[in-house]
Amino acid sequence: MKKYSIETVAGIFVVIGLLCVAYMTVKLGKVSFFGDNYYSLYARFGSVSGLREGSSIEIEGIEVGRVARMTLDQEKQLALVTLKIRKGVKVYDDAAAEIKTAGLIGDRFIKIDPGGGGEVLKPGGTITETTTPPDIEDLISKYAFGDIKKEDKKETK
Repeated sequence: MKKYSIETVAGIFVVIGLLCVAYMTVKLGKVSFFGDNYYSLYARFGSVSGLREGSSIEIEGIEVGRVARMTLDQEKQLALVTLKIRKGVKVYDDAAAEIKTAGLIGDRFIKIDPGGGGEVLKPGGTITETTTPPDIEDLISKYAFGDIKKEDKKETK
């Protein structure tokens, strides 16, 4: 009889442990089962180097969403980024999106200037004004190799 009670207690602890792992997985993975509190917008960039799915989207330094997906727009030959913006956050049709770096060598994120002079973008709308970040490697190579001019030295006797 005592054997069954020990097995029952051990089983209860295992079930509680599995429930805790499942809860943390859902919370840390930002998975939602009961509806989505976000709407989608799109933005096209010349380069999304360093940006990844799950990168944050900020307005005035406050996180308002995440990058959901990045694909290639074959017609325009630009990177098409799907932005998931929290419901209740208004982005206007004159908004501007820019890829920024957090710190000197931090993660990339998208900074949105929400605008305000036009109509509110509907879900599925596109932010047309975007800025591609400068490529640090190109800047370093231009500085180190491309723009250095050598002066001829003439010896005087």
